[in-house]
Amino acid sequence: MNNNGLKNIKLDSLIIGAGFSGLYQLIALRNRLGFSTKILEAGNGIGGTWYWNRYPGARCDSESHSYNYYFDDELLDEWQWSERYPGQEEIIKYLNYVVEKFDLNKDIYFNSRVLSAHYDQQKNKWLVVTENGQRFECTYLIAAVGCLDNSSSIIPKFSGLENFKGDWYHTGNWPHEGVDFKGKRVGQIGTGSTGIQTAPIIAETASHLTVFQRNPNFSVPASNRPLNSDFQKYLRENREKIKKMIQSNTNGHPFLFSECKIFDVSEEEREEIFERAWENGGLSFRGCFQDIAFDKKANDMAVDFLKRKIRSIVKNPEKAKVLTNMDHVFGTKRPPIDTNYFETFNRDNVSLVDVKSSPIESIIPKGIKTKKEEYELDILVFATGFDAMTGPLLNIDIQGLDGKKLRDIWKDGPKTFLGIQIAGFPNLFTITGPGSPSVLCNMIVPIEQHVEWIEKCLGYMKKNNINYIEATQGSMKKWVEHNEDVVNETLFIHGKEHSWYFGANIPGKPRVFMPYAGGMGRYKAICNDVARQNYIGFKLGNNDKGKTYIPPKLSVDILVEDVLMTKKL
Repeated sequence: MNNNGLKNIKLDSLIIGAGFSGLYQLIALRNRLGFSTKILEAGNGIGGTWYWNRYPGARCDSESHSYNYYFDDELLDEWQWSERYPGQEEIIKYLNYVVEKFDLNKDIYFNSRVLSAHYDQQKNKWLVVTENGQRFECTYLIAAVGCLDNSSSIIPKFSGLENFKGDWYHTGNWPHEGVDFKGKRVGQIGTGSTGIQTAPIIAETASHLTVFQRNPNFSVPASNRPLNSDFQKYLRENREKIKKMIQSNTNGHPFLFSECKIFDVSEEEREEIFERAWENGGLSFRGCFQDIAFDKKANDMAVDFLKRKIRSIVKNPEKAKVLTNMDHVFGTKRPPIDTNYFETFNRDNVSLVDVKSSPIESIIPKGIKTKKEEYELDILVFATGFDAMTGPLLNIDIQGLDGKKLRDIWKDGPKTFLGIQIAGFPNLFTITGPGSPSVLCNMIVPIEQHVEWIEKCLGYMKKNNINYIEATQGSMKKWVEHNEDVVNETLFIHGKEHSWYFGANIPGKPRVFMPYAGGMGRYKAICNDVARQNYIGFKLGNNDKGKTYIPPKLSVDILVEDVLMTKKL
């Protein structure tokens, strides 16, 4: 869409972000509710996370047949994935197909990064300003900014980066024209999910790859493969069964967690189950025993198996030792899946530097200087992650009632009700925000659930002549407490000093577990209960012809106990 000369655009609803969530929200509000709706997108194309994350090896860790919209049967009939785990290019191709099918481009403003969003109490409107000077006025503002937006890409503060004579890149903001590594000496910093995906690809053409590892990571083979005609037939015949499974289980993936516990079987049986799960590959390894995520002793058995696998793959004993020196519980950090990651360290052109024993002291003009050695490099690749979940929202100047800034409200950690709304910020909805299952799931499942919940909520408001909704302080407080109680039931709590789920990758960031650990099925049931009780936990009302809105005093200012207590893990 052409951006020239557009000022003071007035809309019913405005969406920030043109990824999976923003595109579906546009369909829901424009096509189903008849709202005047537009999307503001910082990039020059659709895709959200997948628009920016196009580094070598970028690939989804959710199986393709579960990583697509399920709201439209015709769309499901028309699209066919080529691989078990889709790559970045195929995902963008899919989303462009969706955009064309539903004629979405006409309602998307590209190259329109949002600088500020301020709530006007007199008008009951959100005033939104973009980097290029556009101004929008809307009743409902939906932040579909994602959890890992490029604006929140993190580059560690190494001294001397500005003096580096070579080229450097962050995987979260990769050049669209690509990078040629042929004949280059490459240094990669970071071995999280992204680093594990990109290292094998870089190593194929680089003259030498040096991986600088601070914290070794567990990883399970993806066992990626083309999808044959038999599997495509299985998908067509079992669509409703698959849909029901991913939308009702714990993590939105097309597999169920085993009911079997680790110590219920013999050592021989345990090894056989682990082996089958390893060979099958993918995230389902976490579900081969019911208690891996809850029982430390059970988790230790999985850790022992994974370390033995790594040692069996990596031929150099010193490299194997560094790669298995984990300091975290399996699953408490995002568990990657890979294609030939550990095998890459058997290549003659790949080195591994243990940054724990030899920290990086500075970037020097010719490369990297650690405590023990200097490394000459032509290219630096930062696979160093994001200010996840809160960063994409806090990078926008969001101000609510009485000019209160979201950054101030969240200074001690994010607070939301259901991960969907924030007290003091009327008519602002956050799709897969902190306090929702989001990154603990196959993301498309909570995205569809959030979009449809918001759609039904706004449809209810439209039908009842309501134009104001705000989470109450009490319900938000209750939800934050519930989040803390739930995570304490799991082993996630062991990741407080290691995992970006707690913000541990950002110096000074409050150590608060940001996603909801109670499971997608449980979360969805709670959201449905809230809606069935006419959106209990929210203030609802009507702004009368521009007059200042004063919400009615509620007799119930917290989410009722039975909604939470009856939805056990």
